[in-house]
Amino acid sequence: MGFADDHLTPLVDEGLGNSAYLVDLGDGRALAVDASRDLRALRAAAARRGLTVAFAADTHLHADFLSGAVQLAADDGAAVLASAAGRRAFEHTALADGDEMDLGGLTLRALVTPGHTDEHLSFLLLDGAHELGVFTGGSLIVGSAARTDLLGADRAEELARDQYRSLHRLAELPDATAVWPTHGAGSFCSAPPGAERTTTTIAAQKQANPLLAAPDEDAFVRELLGSLGTYPAYFDGLGEMNRRGPTVIGSAPTLAALTTAETRQLLGQGAQLIDIRPVADFAAGHIPGAVSIPLRDQFATWLGWLIPDDVPLVFVTAPGQDLAELTWQALKIGYEQLAGHLDGGMTAWTADGGPQQTIELVTADRIAERPVLDVRQRAERATGHIPGAVGIELGELDAHADEPPSGAVVHCGHGERAMTAASLLQRAGHRDLAVLTGGPDDWAKATGRTLQEGA
Repeated sequence: MGFADDHLTPLVDEGLGNSAYLVDLGDGRALAVDASRDLRALRAAAARRGLTVAFAADTHLHADFLSGAVQLAADDGAAVLASAAGRRAFEHTALADGDEMDLGGLTLRALVTPGHTDEHLSFLLLDGAHELGVFTGGSLIVGSAARTDLLGADRAEELARDQYRSLHRLAELPDATAVWPTHGAGSFCSAPPGAERTTTTIAAQKQANPLLAAPDEDAFVRELLGSLGTYPAYFDGLGEMNRRGPTVIGSAPTLAALTTAETRQLLGQGAQLIDIRPVADFAAGHIPGAVSIPLRDQFATWLGWLIPDDVPLVFVTAPGQDLAELTWQALKIGYEQLAGHLDGGMTAWTADGGPQQTIELVTADRIAERPVLDVRQRAERATGHIPGAVGIELGELDAHADEPPSGAVVHCGHGERAMTAASLLQRAGHRDLAVLTGGPDDWAKATGRTLQEGA
């Protein structure tokens, strides 16, 4: 068995498309790399192995989640390892290129690899002189590299050129060196979208990564920048929050149970109402003005993309939904004004005389000649869409709420994003909306017609 089989535990956040890592150092201590503020999975993995986290390394100032390094320092006494160029405002070991940390038998060497961010480091893990693997963060990832426009479109090309040099520096490591990236498939930090595998090797990436196959720097830059899609709005603020250091959480967070009267009062004071129930439940009846964001792996992404972080949030839940999961998904992206959840849900609301609205659900064989609104990402739409459908990404819908045609059938890939879009449109005054249960492939199968490719 190799080192990774015995000593490395990847901790994959399916919703964000990211991986953190727990490294068993062999003496009861562990190294955590790119840990999220939601430390539940990491703590469970450490407990299974009887480990205490002694080191917490961050490859960069993350834009898509709050780092758990400060929390690990507070709870476990972990030494935080990060780039000196990041100017973090909390106690940490500031590392420059080539600096090494003795982990008690193993060594962690900092490699400066800018591109995704200015201060990006990769961490090469060594056993003596032998390269075990490299934590590449948002530099070299499986089949791709991380995007370079998060510090502004005006810097995207400059950072893409940095990324080119960083990837080629990493490619000079021995072929057998394992590659352990943070970003992966499903991450909006990835450009172009990463492969489904979460780890790889230098040799595999030299053979298969299209960015490393680019004939020169200019071609690399064109390919990387040409693949960039949109990204969640909350990305713009999290890097600075991570530089300052997230607030340490003193005890397990809870979500208050609110009466209908308290809910009405909060809404009257400007709170946002988020309905996390499944699509069918929301369609059957919901509080006017509520935004549907079903609780699933991708909940944090759409909360952070669509809802401001500076207003109180009130949640409508279904019986049995995991309130801890809801809370941690919000907290890991810096949403802390969680006012509570409506105690008793829609049953309590309607019993107290509260009004409700509905949204029609339709199958692919019933949309007939109704106009269609496709709210998937542009890259998804280009692979095949219903002919004549209007395309507006969900993340851009609020800014274009007057454009969808009246009485539109809204669709995405499965229905969750479509219901979110329909709830936003209904809140903006649209009526006679419907949501397609399924996606364009279901429409093609039901109608016998061919999807249209391209934008």
